[in-house]
Amino acid sequence: MEPAKLPLLGDAFPKMQVTTTHGVKTLPDDYKGKWFVLFSHPGDFTPVCTTEFVAFSKKNEAFKALNTELIGLSVDQVFSHIKWIEWINENTDTTIPFPVIADELGIVATTLGMLHQGKGTNTVRAVFIVDPEGVLRLMMYYPQEIGRSVDEVLRALNALQVTDANGVAAPENYPNNAWLGSDVIVPPANTEALKAQRLADAAAGKITCKDWWLCHKKL
Repeated sequence: MEPAKLPLLGDAFPKMQVTTTHGVKTLPDDYKGKWFVLFSHPGDFTPVCTTEFVAFSKKNEAFKALNTELIGLSVDQVFSHIKWIEWINENTDTTIPFPVIADELGIVATTLGMLHQGKGTNTVRAVFIVDPEGVLRLMMYYPQEIGRSVDEVLRALNALQVTDANGVAAPENYPNNAWLGSDVIVPPANTEALKAQRLADAAAGKITCKDWWLCHKKL
């Protein structure tokens, strides 16, 4: 198997046909016009992964509200996924509403750089956020021992959509930044003329500036 290679942000998500618990799907084509979050887990019937699946499932409607679909993945076979999903439903009263990719040959994991050479064939806890045009916009990587925060995935997804729609940047922990609150950041001026415009906008109350290069506003 080839060494894992990380894809680059801004690249087209690699086209691939995958077998899932919801049937065969083609990524990213089947999700064109929607965002999707692909998240991998090291293996079925593992404690940390189970807590994550429950959490992702409980937030599924929140993702849908952001025009986003969830997709799980591990190197287990599809019948193992189905049995594990059944166990989760029976023992946590949680229905898994999203498809789970069966990647027993590690093809998807290798393509997306999710295999750590020191961890055998198990995938790391990776998260890929892909936009409606099939472009990879954000990646998160966690070790096997640490569970992810589903709220952080939602927060980052929301921030991406807000910045895309408004041509702004999002501060730390947007929309709950300790300094700027729910404000977004106006792109820094890169010309003398734009610097003067930023200061004029601040004087007119359209934006707030800490300095000409750090301006923010409410949406």
